Amino acid sequence: MNESTLKTIEALKKNNMKPFYVETKEEIIPLIESLMEKGDKVAFGGSVTLSSIDAVEYMKNGGFSVIDRYEDGISPQERKKRFREAFFADVFLTSSNAITTNGDLVNVDGIGNRVAAMIYGPDSVIVVACENKITDSIEDAFDRIKKIAAPKNCQRLGMETYCFAKGECMGLMEENHSITSGCGSENRICCDYTILSKQRAKDRIKVIICKENLGY
Repeated sequence: MNESTLKTIEALKKNNMKPFYVETKEEIIPLIESLMEKGDKVAFGGSVTLSSIDAVEYMKNGGFSVIDRYEDGISPQERKKRFREAFFADVFLTSSNAITTNGDLVNVDGIGNRVAAMIYGPDSVIVVACENKITDSIEDAFDRIKKIAAPKNCQRLGMETYCFAKGECMGLMEENHSITSGCGSENRICCDYTILSKQRAKDRIKVIICKENLGY
């Protein structure tokens, strides 16, 4: 475990989030399961990291009640309904676009369903993020989102935005750290920016940091 990760783990504790550290992806699912109860209703935020460990399929076959936003053939209306049902889940599983060494979870969403459930609703939120998502500051976290996470997600989803073609966002950070709205694409996925810092509900948010790189 490197110095930045150690600093991040201590900062998450101070921010009333419960951190965990694993070396490999094989350790993630057993750890998640240990933080849950059989029969729990589980919802998911979109996450390449969770997809890479087949978390949804595991939960479906592991004695949990899954709100499956990924089910083939469901209508847009049904998918929207399942997004809303996530607020009533016992456990919300997701990732984070970046984690700062000050213990902040920094994210951006297209429609806000993921960050909304992280903030309020489920009694337990489990965030799985790899060590490569740790940044030294909020400014660096936004830079990471604009240069790595957003372009790769747009390419994965086939969203023809500026960053889809150019590999980085056309927006810039202002001196006051606000976000410019340079991207006018109808396919824009960077719409709702959130920073989760110190929490009132101690240990509601659990953060599993994995050394192995899985998502972006």
